[in-house]
Amino acid sequence: MSDLGSEELEEEGENDLGEYEGERNEVGERHGHGKARLPNGDTYEGSYEHGKRHGQGVYKFKNGARYIGEYVNNKKHGHGTFIYPDGSRYEGEWADDQRHGYGIYYYVNNDTYTGEWFAHQRHGQGTYFYAETGSKYVGTWVNGQQEGAAELIHLNHRYQGKFLNKNPIGPGKYVFDIGCEQHGEYCLTDVERGEEEEEEETTMMTVVPKWKATKITELSLWTPTLPEEQPPTDEPGPEEAPGTEGGGELLEEGQALADVSEGETDSMRPGEDDGDGSREEGREDFRYDTIDQGIVSFEEEESKQSELLD
Repeated sequence: MSDLGSEELEEEGENDLGEYEGERNEVGERHGHGKARLPNGDTYEGSYEHGKRHGQGVYKFKNGARYIGEYVNNKKHGHGTFIYPDGSRYEGEWADDQRHGYGIYYYVNNDTYTGEWFAHQRHGQGTYFYAETGSKYVGTWVNGQQEGAAELIHLNHRYQGKFLNKNPIGPGKYVFDIGCEQHGEYCLTDVERGEEEEEEETTMMTVVPKWKATKITELSLWTPTLPEEQPPTDEPGPEEAPGTEGGGELLEEGQALADVSEGETDSMRPGEDDGDGSREEGREDFRYDTIDQGIVSFEEEESKQSELLD
């Protein structure tokens, strides 16, 4: 979801007053309702208190982005909607100029993330919907990444287990609509791939999760044990979007772009970790290759589960 690597826009600062038309208090400060045209070409219309944006207001950037919502002491705080230049938008809670609390991010590829945010990142419980495949990830997020107990739900089956660093890991199971389950485990496997660089061959190791099935049973209840939520440890950054998921690929919302208000600097648009030109928020791609007999990739497993059951 990703919101990383986004442009930064700078809103009007306290000293960049520009032109103003509206109410003032007895000492001449902007106070009450007013309209401002800033030196950088941005405009703001809404409430002021003692010279600062405070209360409901609409801030329009010269590049087409805009924020409609609440301000406290010149910062986005409370409930608001930020619409980015590419058409993606965030609707939800803000704190100290950052997405924080509960909110929904709508991506340009029609993916959505609905859930909790912490310091500008997806963090806590949330659902990422992949518009292209109809699949969705429902579960825990940590610092913008899929991590913890979750379900990966597809049209006719689902995977239940734990995720770490965007990848499934450890024991889990596939649940099929026909009324059975396949139990197994995802193990991390090193895969070598050679690359030639400056006429020298370099071997690089890539760690990928591999599914190993153990048994097939009838349907049973699944109750995840959610880990105690830990606050993000890194500096808040622009939100990332996950990647496309089709059978085994996950395309997250990516990260949402941070926005900017007068006197504030914010990421404007979610970028993608994989450098995808669409700049969708925190996109994550899950692609796993097959290896030894009896062990199949996440993507292959998703597409061939029905055949294994016959």
